[in-house]
Amino acid sequence: MPEETIFATESVESRESIATSLRTVADKLEAGEPVTLAAGEESVSLSVPPRATFGVQVERETGSGTEERSVEFEIEWDVGADADGTETSLSIE
Repeated sequence: MPEETIFATESVESRESIATSLRTVADKLEAGEPVTLAAGEESVSLSVPPRATFGVQVERETGSGTEERSVEFEIEWDVGADADGTETSLSIE
């Protein structure tokens, strides 16, 4: 199934600002409220079901100058259906 990007943004932020954004998403998820992402004139609201697949990926990019690292957090679900995941739980310390 082909993927379609419906919202994307990227900006340089302080650690504190990033933590605030992640905390806001976490609070909305925990409360069962929709998460609205907005940048400029674009926005998207997401209603995450009670169970969804949560993935974390860490990458290292080398080869052209300074080494770069990234961490990506992904929440994935089938629209209109609750996930019934039985995967091993992630621990974040």
